[in-house]
Amino acid sequence: MQDKLSIQDYLREILLSRIYKVVKTTPLDKLEKLSQTLGVDVLLKREDYQHVHSFKIRGAYNKLLHLDDESKKRGVIAASAGNHAQGVALSARDMGIEATIVMPISTPDLKVDAVKSFGGNVVLFGDSFDEAYQYAIKLSNERGLTLIPPYDDPYVIAGQGTIAKEILTQCDSINTIFVQIGGGGLAAGIASYIKALTPHIKVIGVEAVGSASMKAAFEHDGPYNIGQVSHFADGVAVSLAGNETYRVCRECLDDIITCTNDEICAAMKDIFDNTRAIAEPSGALSLAGLKKYVRENNLENEKGAFVAILSGANVKFNTLRMVAERCEVGENKEAILSVEIPETKGSFLSFCKSIGDRHVTEFSYRLSHKTRARVLTSIELTYGKAELNKLSSSLRNNGYLVTDLTDDVITKEHIRYMVGGHATLDIEERLFLFEFPNTKKALVKFLDALGDKFSISLFHFRILGLEFCSVLCGFDVTNSSNRELMDFIKKINYPVTEITSNTAYQHFLK
Repeated sequence: MQDKLSIQDYLREILLSRIYKVVKTTPLDKLEKLSQTLGVDVLLKREDYQHVHSFKIRGAYNKLLHLDDESKKRGVIAASAGNHAQGVALSARDMGIEATIVMPISTPDLKVDAVKSFGGNVVLFGDSFDEAYQYAIKLSNERGLTLIPPYDDPYVIAGQGTIAKEILTQCDSINTIFVQIGGGGLAAGIASYIKALTPHIKVIGVEAVGSASMKAAFEHDGPYNIGQVSHFADGVAVSLAGNETYRVCRECLDDIITCTNDEICAAMKDIFDNTRAIAEPSGALSLAGLKKYVRENNLENEKGAFVAILSGANVKFNTLRMVAERCEVGENKEAILSVEIPETKGSFLSFCKSIGDRHVTEFSYRLSHKTRARVLTSIELTYGKAELNKLSSSLRNNGYLVTDLTDDVITKEHIRYMVGGHATLDIEERLFLFEFPNTKKALVKFLDALGDKFSISLFHFRILGLEFCSVLCGFDVTNSSNRELMDFIKKINYPVTEITSNTAYQHFLK
């Protein structure tokens, strides 16, 4: 097949696809509770019903169907930390093809075991997907194996596009379809089919704020490497959009919007509340985009269905800790504030009375000054941002110094769980946010590289069931040069951002 297909070519490939020996036609369920809340009909395409609990089986199977006999005989290889790996493994087993899957060392056992159960030969290599992918290319060249790409391939795109074919047969009146974007294969497949047949239906791409590579491609008129990406929604954690997926998405998508991790968590809760299904973060991303789009554009009572894709449900159970903590913030039902109150008896009671009938859901305090106290508090909201603005104004009018930290990632992932308070020694501290691979050797590698060059003055991380850990680390650089610190950071080669000026850090830890 030629590398670039017209939209009509994609329509033909999708219509002629022969994937249903293994692929299921999945339900399109109405989310009754959420439909009532938003004032529009919300439908969810349930790709969690697939054998591999993900849409990825569609593109993988379609790609393998089109291999020639010699390629099938030699075998295939893929690099993936999750759903693509399972799709390739199951497709290959059905066709009697040997499949090798290269996965990062940090891949959870849940996903490794799933690939093995579908007959894949798992090779663990590297601390990141990029390292695993490069090793897969090396093995492909050495062994003559056909590399099965996760998204940037016409047959893969066409396989994913069969979802759109099913949606149009399952619903008579569609207003807008929302599709999550990682590399863009799912969005390109769905959008090409919809625009070829029913161009009046809008197709909106949805990306995570921390991995919006297709949005960046649109802004730069071509695929653009955005560098470090967030791995919470690991199924869409792609730093560079594909060439073909970009071309098709550019032609066929009506818009791209982005959602925060908190908004994704809220959408995961909506899916559970409405269906009792537990989506993975990337699986709920399109619903997060749907909710945001409907609310921001005041589309209540709009005719036609608003459709989101539940693209996958392969979630590690520990990840749900973060989801439970963040979903209320994502729904604007909880605010996190830094508040300075008088250091006097009864001041806590006075503060509670000043917030009215709202619930205090968290209150962290440590005696640190004779006349004033800085507290970190979470407060339940009923009416969202407008209520938060009103509450903040009221507190300030009552003499409190208030800083809104609701959208501050450092507060939500680290500060609120830390102990120790302000540094009491006179040190020069610089604070960094690292991303460690979730492996036993990651911390030892970090400390070995550090040696005796610097003293660690602050350290915090929590394992949340992801392939990567967010690590907050402070260094005492009183007797060291900035160049030495930068040399160390370059040597360790973990994704990192300096956050010494972060407000929450300045309030509670500096």
